[in-house]
Amino acid sequence: CRGPGVCRSGRKDMALRRAASLAAGRQPRCPQLPRPAREGTVRWSSAAKASAVKINEKASREKILTLESMNPQVKAVEYAVRGPIVLKAGEIEKELRKGIKKPFTEVIKANIGDAHAMGQRPITFLRQVVALCTYPNLLDSPSFPEDAKKRARRILQGCGGNSLGSYSASQGINCIREDVASYIERRDGGVPADPDNIYLTTGASDGIATILKILVSGGGKSRTGVMIPIPQYPLYSAAISELDAIQVNYYLDEENCWALDVNELRRSLNEAKAYCNPKVLCIINPGNPTGQVQNRKCIEDVIHFAWEEKLFLLADEVYQDNVYSEGCQFHSFKKILYEMGPEYYNNVELASFHSTSKGYMGECGYRGGYMEVINLHPEIKGQLVKLLSVRLCPPVSGQAAMDIVVNPPVPGEESYSQFIKEKESVLNNLAKKAKLTEDMFNKVPGIHCNPLQGAMYAFPRIFIPSKAIEEAKAHKMAPDMFYCMKLLEETGICVVPGSGFGQREGSYHFRMTILPPVEKLKILLEKVKDFHIKFLEKYA
Repeated sequence: CRGPGVCRSGRKDMALRRAASLAAGRQPRCPQLPRPAREGTVRWSSAAKASAVKINEKASREKILTLESMNPQVKAVEYAVRGPIVLKAGEIEKELRKGIKKPFTEVIKANIGDAHAMGQRPITFLRQVVALCTYPNLLDSPSFPEDAKKRARRILQGCGGNSLGSYSASQGINCIREDVASYIERRDGGVPADPDNIYLTTGASDGIATILKILVSGGGKSRTGVMIPIPQYPLYSAAISELDAIQVNYYLDEENCWALDVNELRRSLNEAKAYCNPKVLCIINPGNPTGQVQNRKCIEDVIHFAWEEKLFLLADEVYQDNVYSEGCQFHSFKKILYEMGPEYYNNVELASFHSTSKGYMGECGYRGGYMEVINLHPEIKGQLVKLLSVRLCPPVSGQAAMDIVVNPPVPGEESYSQFIKEKESVLNNLAKKAKLTEDMFNKVPGIHCNPLQGAMYAFPRIFIPSKAIEEAKAHKMAPDMFYCMKLLEETGICVVPGSGFGQREGSYHFRMTILPPVEKLKILLEKVKDFHIKFLEKYA
């Protein structure tokens, strides 16, 4: 018998079997437990399963982190460039890979300024230097030019253990900050630049967010107000939301090629004083998403306004190499500030930003950048370094990439001819695409596009009929979001609605990059034209 009351002979037999098992080197097993079906698994009775479910039900509880309990400032953050329309584009790409039929064969992501993703070739010299820094054994290879090796050795000597894998100082590698200062002096015609005022950053975005973080203070009507252009790059509104600061909009003049008017700055400032303490003025030059390039007189007026109203100036100048229109020229705020005389130069607090991600380089993934901050209070300078030290240091490979942007080959060096050929090819190609985009959009009824003077985007104004606006409301969408979603679903073209950047009430736009190769860009523009005409026919 094998029940609870096992008989003596049964117990004796079991004992003999255990002894035999031990003698054979096998582990004894309890006769009451079921034999495992296979190694690592146990057969469970239905009663045991039911018991386990009840235990799990008792163990589960409400999550600590929910939409209701999370940081409300983070929840308020919006970033249209990678928002709902881009998520939808990703879903469509997955469907295409599964063989689901669409009216198109690929999604063209024209929503973001990612040059290499759009097919732009890397600058050879920059990649050579970063490769040498990453794998120093290549310094002995005859395949690399000596001017690249010279720069790589200098960067590595500035790294702990001569390795790109070591932390750098929080402000960045010293020799690279020296090169940035030298670059600024050359760019600005001899205006002095101090390496101690240079901070290497994780792209320009990191620098902008850091400066805003140190500027924001107060509560109620004394809470810091940050003046930003509308349309704006959504980094600014996102950072302002995250910091619980007050966004103060000033509108660029679309009828005057998105010009910045100081009278509009003054209107915006005076209205904002009723509910906050405006103390920061952000400028994007050349403009994103609008592509305008500010002239010298405009910059002088802005600097005088900031000096007069005691505003801290932020100059986002990441597109400084991207100027295409005849008669347009990039002027740095730092240079104009210096030339306006000591009363301005010694008093206006200015942070300027640059990056490896744009220009002719397009090295977005390295996340290299710098900011130059002048006229900062000495005690605040210490606070800024402390804040930067919390994130230890920016990526050292990105710092190396930034060094090549500010310290490229010069005439007489081995790599100069190839470097200048590649650089001019990229910029000339962008200028050609800027003109092509403007011309093609302006041939489409119901679309108007201002000249693309600089940067790498078009921001055309689109006419949306009232019937389409009503349908958008029924779908709980902004009208231009509705338009862009339809464009994506019918053509595979992903652009960003103007509502994600801000626009005047009753006007509608979208932003698209001009980075695709010329032939693909022509196809894209033709598709947008055909879509827009059909859209008007359907809803007009």
